[in-house]
Amino acid sequence: MGSVPRKASIVNRTNSLTRIFQYGALTLFLIFLGFPLLWLLATSLKTGQELNSLAVNLIPTPITLENYAEALSGGRGLVMATANSIVVSLASTVLVMVLAVPGAYLMARSRGLGRSLGVGWVLVSQIVPVILIIIPLFLILRNVGLIDSLVGLTAVYVVFNLPFSLWMLQGFVASIPVEIEEAGAIDGAGRFTVLRMLIFPLLQPGLVATAMFTFVISFNEFFFALVLLQTPSTYTLPVALAAFVGSDGRVDVGPLAAAALLASIPSIVFFAIVQRRLGNGLLSGAVKG
Repeated sequence: MGSVPRKASIVNRTNSLTRIFQYGALTLFLIFLGFPLLWLLATSLKTGQELNSLAVNLIPTPITLENYAEALSGGRGLVMATANSIVVSLASTVLVMVLAVPGAYLMARSRGLGRSLGVGWVLVSQIVPVILIIIPLFLILRNVGLIDSLVGLTAVYVVFNLPFSLWMLQGFVASIPVEIEEAGAIDGAGRFTVLRMLIFPLLQPGLVATAMFTFVISFNEFFFALVLLQTPSTYTLPVALAAFVGSDGRVDVGPLAAAALLASIPSIVFFAIVQRRLGNGLLSGAVKG
């Protein structure tokens, strides 16, 4: 009779130990991820004298905002570069999603030569080094008048991000059972209605994840922007941050840390906005599935 309570006690103890281990691992993981950001924040708040000292101090003494003032000064062009990065990233994300959704649906649902060609194009595009295409790309954009242009850079980002976005999104489409579409067709719904009412709600997690991927890649991209943009008024944020390193290799550590911290804000805001849609999409898909 006493064996059942004893087994329950052992199970509860095991569950408690497992939960403690999980929380401990999660805490260590958060510290691992958050420490660089904390160090960056501390560096941005230190005076030049403290930055030049050899002392390792996580808490600045005294705390100063002069690095932020210098990073945001007009000569740096950080505000303009941030606006350029946001515009290019949002535009390329919207265009990629408009092109990727129907393309991914066709790749996931079709069979035969068309699908093989599509998959082959996606795979080949991922193994070609960027350095091999930068010179032809530069010449093409110069001939059509899109060099040193945010429109040209947006077009490059669309072409650059579209293959992997297609590949990523077609996996989400393939995970949706075809029987759902067949059931909708049997109930009299047209093709467009089936896609809009049944497939799109289930596809929301994939749409949000793909949009997040495209936005972050475009926002952080440096090489294309460095080569294709030539005037400070068109610089994106990664190029503007690179200007904090002088031609002699001297780095303005404090202003650079402040600028890097400010540069991370748009990505954090974007994630904060879309992560709720990601959660809602997952819940919607679970209920409708």
